[in-house]
Amino acid sequence: MKLIHLLPILLVIGLSCLTSCQKEEIPSANSERTLFMYLPWSTNLTSYFYQNIEDMEDAISRRGLDKERVIVFLSTSSTEAELFEITVNNGTCTRQILKEYTRPAFTTEEGLTGILNDMESFAPAKTYSLIVGCHGMGWLPVAQSKARATTKPRYHWEYSHTPLTRFFGGLTAEYQTEVTTLAESLSNCGLKMEYILFDDCYMSSLEVAYDLRHVTRHLIACPTEIMVYGMPYSHIGEYLLAENPDYSAICQTFYQFYSSYTYPYGTIAVTDCSRLDELALLMKDIHSRYSLDDSQTASIQRMDGYSPVIFYDFGDYVRALCGDDAEQLTQFETLLEQVVPYKAHTEKYFTAARGPLPIERYSGITTSAPSTNSLASSYSQTSWYLATH
Repeated sequence: MKLIHLLPILLVIGLSCLTSCQKEEIPSANSERTLFMYLPWSTNLTSYFYQNIEDMEDAISRRGLDKERVIVFLSTSSTEAELFEITVNNGTCTRQILKEYTRPAFTTEEGLTGILNDMESFAPAKTYSLIVGCHGMGWLPVAQSKARATTKPRYHWEYSHTPLTRFFGGLTAEYQTEVTTLAESLSNCGLKMEYILFDDCYMSSLEVAYDLRHVTRHLIACPTEIMVYGMPYSHIGEYLLAENPDYSAICQTFYQFYSSYTYPYGTIAVTDCSRLDELALLMKDIHSRYSLDDSQTASIQRMDGYSPVIFYDFGDYVRALCGDDAEQLTQFETLLEQVVPYKAHTEKYFTAARGPLPIERYSGITTSAPSTNSLASSYSQTSWYLATH
């Protein structure tokens, strides 16, 4: 599963330079919480990352920082990056450089582990949260970018003359990271996040969440493409920084922002990863008793613009799978509400390939289980598939 190194892409380009400057001693005392904004090289998203950072600073300048620290890893070019801390004094934010990198190996387990260790060393805390900004393609492995199928389907970031959206990682495989690599790197550091927020396309996926279930309590992500502006940090920053993140408010504020945005399309959901093993057991039982035929697949809610579809609404997939078994469906839907307790969406979602598409049924999380797209050909090798079949 890949993390495509392209973080939050904001439509308003604010190319303000990093206010930084001198490397100073950072207090070693542990804080209560550290929020890590991880923005690896994303080819065409750097200007949007600057805007994302400025938006988070806007929230910080209004809210202040007490027991929280905010650390940012930002790739300023394909070969250079810096780690800095956002601090605030009397409502004014500054950025203090902690470390500079040359050719950071953020696509490898060793390299990413090193970056996470640096963050933890500079800002030790009782709890941690992670924001990953970049392009994203759900669970699909990096290998799919390296060797495209003979039909050579176009990824959503390859379309021109259409509003930009984002995903996890860069535009080419050399800047893309497997989801499993992120999970392994966090585990190497002994870190379990309160939440991982993906500011990327298609990352609210059962397959992604299942791979990350041991390294984060919650997953905040979009099941569809997200506009290049990304998450509205100026509006949701206060909820992300709270001792007890208000996940309901995050979803509702995201919805309010995108409902009145230039391109009024947005989807978001919060997954409680502690319930995923229970869900996997239930799905193993359901798969042992039911299967889909090709005629049913076409009626399942699609959540992308690909042809054939890659990402289907997970709840709608299981409804089709269970058919007339009302008792089984009730059991599933009750658990699904606990697995994805918070979600929101506009009337339509945006796709680079097909433009806006309607949302008729929405569970907040996707699956590629019924996909016949060549890009999803390795689906049976995912941890989620192996746990549920």
